Amino acid sequence: MYRWNTQHPSPMPSHRYRDVYARVPVPLSERDWPANRLTQAPLWVPVDLRDGNQALAEPMDPERKRRFFELMVEMGYKEIEVGYPSASQTDYDFVRLIAETGLAPEDVTIVVFTPARRDLIERTAESVAGMPNPVVIHLYAATAPVWREVVLGRDRDELKALIVAAGEDVLRLAGDRVRFEFSPEVFNLTEPDYVLDLCSTMTELWDASPDRPVILNLPATVEVATPNVYADQIEYVSKNLDRRDSVILSVHPHNDRGTGIACAELALLAGAQRVEGCIFGNGERTGNVDIATLALNLHAQGIDPMIDFSDIDRIRRTVEHCTRLPVHERHPYVGDLVHTAFSGTHQDAIRKGLAEHRARAAAAGVPERELEWRVPYLPVDPADLGRTYEAVIRVNSQSGKGGIAHLLSTGYGVELPRRLQIDFARHVQRHTDRTGAEVTAKELWELLQEVYLDAPAVSGEVLERATCPTASGEVLAFVEYAAPDGRGWIGGRGRTEAEATAEALARVG
Repeated sequence: MYRWNTQHPSPMPSHRYRDVYARVPVPLSERDWPANRLTQAPLWVPVDLRDGNQALAEPMDPERKRRFFELMVEMGYKEIEVGYPSASQTDYDFVRLIAETGLAPEDVTIVVFTPARRDLIERTAESVAGMPNPVVIHLYAATAPVWREVVLGRDRDELKALIVAAGEDVLRLAGDRVRFEFSPEVFNLTEPDYVLDLCSTMTELWDASPDRPVILNLPATVEVATPNVYADQIEYVSKNLDRRDSVILSVHPHNDRGTGIACAELALLAGAQRVEGCIFGNGERTGNVDIATLALNLHAQGIDPMIDFSDIDRIRRTVEHCTRLPVHERHPYVGDLVHTAFSGTHQDAIRKGLAEHRARAAAAGVPERELEWRVPYLPVDPADLGRTYEAVIRVNSQSGKGGIAHLLSTGYGVELPRRLQIDFARHVQRHTDRTGAEVTAKELWELLQEVYLDAPAVSGEVLERATCPTASGEVLAFVEYAAPDGRGWIGGRGRTEAEATAEALARVG
């Protein structure tokens, strides 16, 4: 232990757990993914209506499922997992609603989910009968050793036989517009040679071709390792699959370690082409990967996410209504506070950055929305997501003169001179320390009037004067004075600069 690290062993029983390398072979020794770059969006597949719905204390009723589905279509998703029709009548009925009402545009692919059991596969195929849209039947089975031994009670050969028989049932029951997806559940804890054997068997059984590719979905069903390990596992499969040009390689990360987003991004570098997840990350335990954050991470790197998040607050309201789950205030991109600065240094940098952005756009003669974005502390322009700049800077006891000046400027058109900003910031600091609360633009305006415009006359020598108009057309004047007990400021107001200045000067005896 380094001398500077004085931490002591904890009482946590960490010896009970094994790292991933002791649980599953990770065979990749030479890897390409660290040198790769993300250049385009994958195929996004929201699973909110199935995987996300399973994780809700109150599963969505038909009205909520329909509203959520309509939202996803409006946003531009072209492949949507809509349910687990063999698991509940509600899911079955919703799939039939899509099949019978034309609820889905013709270019939207409908995905339905089924375990590897004949009766459940038959029920699933029945639910999509007559579906006018393209359909994917998603077959899954848990393949990791602990699941095989403890849950299923089968060895590798027995489980493979079960999966092949299920694949044959799916093939027998599928129509012309049906494609196939297979998930070796808990892929990230399954032996790599077994994964390749199962996947190659299924692509052969389903006769995968470039014109009718099979989706092989490799889930991190329970996160167990750092994201680089998942990337290694994905790259190994991608490089060693049979019929690779006839396979859409998909990933489905969960978030048990809090690294689901990193796992998905590294998996894309490693060869994945499709990502399953939930908008804002709902799902079992700590959730599925958040495909809204993933998409907007691409947007922030100059890559079109191929999904429309330009009214993110409406999207959030709809998701919250449908799931009955609130989105956290600090949730990336969509939380109420993610574009907000309370810190004085951050506020000053943002205020200057916004001013520079406006000036640069004016000088170039282009709209602000078209100009390269480089405002400090704001990774994306809030306007891209339908947000205004009004809530970007908010004032509390941690704030400084820059934030105060910004709120007065945007709220009342008042541009205080710098030295007056410094003086007024001291008054605001005393106020916020006393109340412990955030201060609104309205409260700042009232405090400004109380401190300078409604203050009693003083005796002193005039040092400096300044005027500034307000958004209402009124003019404010401020005079700095020197008195026996120190310097201060006092103000006046009027319809003109001369009238406001005369009032301010008259209050300095």
